[in-house]
Amino acid sequence: MVAVLGGRGVLRLRLLLSALKPGIHVPRAGPAAAFGTSVTSAKVAMNGVQLHYQQTGEGGHAVLLLPGMLGSGETDFGPQLKNLNKKLFTVVAWDPRGYGHSRPPDRDFPADFFERDAKDAVDLMKALKFKKVSLLGWSDGGITALIAAAKYPSYIHKMVIWGANAYVTDEDSMIYEGIRDVSKWSERTRKPLEALYGYDYFARTCEKWVDGIRQFKHLPDGNICRHLLPQVQCPTLIVHGEKDPLVPRFHADFIHEHVKGSRLHLMPEGKHNLHLRFANEFNRLAEGFLQ
Repeated sequence: MVAVLGGRGVLRLRLLLSALKPGIHVPRAGPAAAFGTSVTSAKVAMNGVQLHYQQTGEGGHAVLLLPGMLGSGETDFGPQLKNLNKKLFTVVAWDPRGYGHSRPPDRDFPADFFERDAKDAVDLMKALKFKKVSLLGWSDGGITALIAAAKYPSYIHKMVIWGANAYVTDEDSMIYEGIRDVSKWSERTRKPLEALYGYDYFARTCEKWVDGIRQFKHLPDGNICRHLLPQVQCPTLIVHGEKDPLVPRFHADFIHEHVKGSRLHLMPEGKHNLHLRFANEFNRLAEGFLQ
C-alpha cells in the first residue's frame, strides 16, 4: 500500500506514524507524578460498559477531552491534563469504550460508532454531575464532539476541535489503508500503544478501525456527520495545522462553512498532533476561547 500511495502519500504516512444515570465509581490511582498535579482516575458503569476517565482541576467550567483513533486520555492529552488552568476548569479525559482502560469490551466499529461514542461521552459527564460541559476533540474525538454538540445542544457549552473531518474522500481512504499494518509504524509511535494494549489487540484494533472508518466512503458524499453540522449551536473553534499530513485544509474549511458562527484558527507549523507539539500555544488558545 505504501507503494500505491506514492511520494506524497508516503510523506503523509510517515508524518502520521510519528504523531499519532449516576454510575458506580471504581477509584484507581491516578498518575499524579507524571503530570505534576492531582489527577484522579475512576470508572463509571455506563450504557452496559465501564468507562474510564481521568479528572483534574476544581474550576466551575467542565471540559471533556476526547481522544483520537486508538487513543486514551493518558496517551493523547498529557499536556492538557497537566497545564490547563485548574482554577478555571475541571478537566476530564475519557477513554471511549474499547480504548485505553475502558475495556472490556473489545473495540468494535458498527455504522453508528461515532454516535455511540457521543452518547457515552455525554452520559458520562451527566453521571459525574456536570450540568453543562465544553468539548475539546482531537481527530476521531473531534468528529465525536461535533455529533455530541449537534445532538445534545442544550448540554454543550463551547467546543474546540482539530484534526477532524465530516466526510471521507478517496484520498482519506488511501491514507487509512496505509496505516493498517502497525508493524510498519515507527517504533516511537508504536511502543506506547503496544504497552497500553499488547501487540495483538493493538494490531487487530487498528485493522478494525481502518475498516470502520472506510465504511463511510461508501455512503453518499462519504458522509460521517456533514448532515449534522448545521445543527451545532454552541460557539465553536476549529483549529487546523497547515502542515497536517492526515487532514487536508478543505476538511477544516468545510466544517467552518457549515457550523454557523464558528471560528477557524490556522497554525502555520501545526501538524495533526498540534496540541502536543505546540502544547503551550494550543492551551492558551483553547483557554482564551473557553473563557
